[in-house]
Amino acid sequence: MRPLHIALAALVAAVWGLNFVVIEIGLGHFPPLLFSGLRFLVAALPAVFLVGRPKVAWKWIIGVGLVLGVAKFGLLFIGMDQGMPAGLSSLVLQVQAVFTVLFAAVALGERPGGVRVLGMTVALAGIAVAAVDEGAGGPVLAFVLVIAAAACWGVSNVLTRKAAPPDALNFMVWVSVVPVLPLLGLSLLFEGWERDAEALAALDRSGVGSILYVAWIATVFGFGAWGFLLRHHPASSVAPFTLLVPVFGMSSAALLLDESVSPLRWCAAALLVGGVALTSLAGVRRTRPAPAAPADAQPERV
Repeated sequence: MRPLHIALAALVAAVWGLNFVVIEIGLGHFPPLLFSGLRFLVAALPAVFLVGRPKVAWKWIIGVGLVLGVAKFGLLFIGMDQGMPAGLSSLVLQVQAVFTVLFAAVALGERPGGVRVLGMTVALAGIAVAAVDEGAGGPVLAFVLVIAAAACWGVSNVLTRKAAPPDALNFMVWVSVVPVLPLLGLSLLFEGWERDAEALAALDRSGVGSILYVAWIATVFGFGAWGFLLRHHPASSVAPFTLLVPVFGMSSAALLLDESVSPLRWCAAALLVGGVALTSLAGVRRTRPAPAAPADAQPERV
C-alpha cells in the first residue's frame, strides 16, 4: 500500500475508535434508540440524493439495513446506555470477526482452517477474560447486549458479501435509509415520546456534534474511505487495520472519559486482538467445490 493509503486506513481506524467515545457523549443527550435513528437519518440525508440509484438488489439493502442498522447499532447503543464502557465496547465488538467466520461457514460454505479455529479460540478466551473483568464490577446484561451486537454485525458482514456491492459508499448510504423509521418507531414505543421530545428540546452543540460525528464522519466518511481502500488493495492488506480500532477506542476512552484499564482488561485486549488477527488473516477452504471453468474460457485480467 502507498504511504498515503496507509495513513488513510489508520485515520479510518482512529475515527472508528473515537466513535465509541462520541457515542458515549451522545447517549448523555439522547435515549439510545432515538440517537441511533437520528444517526442514520443524518447519514442518509442529503447523501441519498447525491450517490445515485442503488447498485445492488433491494433485498440486500433492506436485509443489511435491518440487521446492521436496527439490530447491531440498536443493541450496541442500548448496551452502552446500560453501562458498558466505551473502551471495552470498542474491544468486545471485534469478536464480530469470529461470528463472521462461523456464519460464513454455514451460509457460504467457507470451512475455517486450523489457524482460523485457533484464532477463534484465542479470541473467545479474550472475551471470557473481559467478561470476568466486567462481571466483577459492571453490568453483565450490558456486556451481553454488546456481544449480541457483534453477532448481528457478523450476520450483516455475510449479507454484505453476498450482495457484493460495487460501490461501498453508495451501498452504505442506501443502507442508512432503512433503519430510520424502525428505530424512531421503536424509540417512541419503548422510550416514549415525552423522553424523545425532551431530548430534542434540550438539543445543544454537544448533542448536534455527536450526531454529526457518528453520521457523517464515522459512517459516511469512514465507510466511504474504507470502500475506496478495498477497491484499490486486497482485503487482506486493508482488513488488519481494523485491529487498531480497539487501540484507539480504549486509549481515547481513557484520555477523554477517564476510563480505567485494569491489567485483566489489557490481558483480554491482547487475547482478543491476537485472536481476531489470526481469524481475519488466515485463509478459508470451501466445503462446496467451485464450478469448473469452460475449456475455452480466457483468464481474467486484473
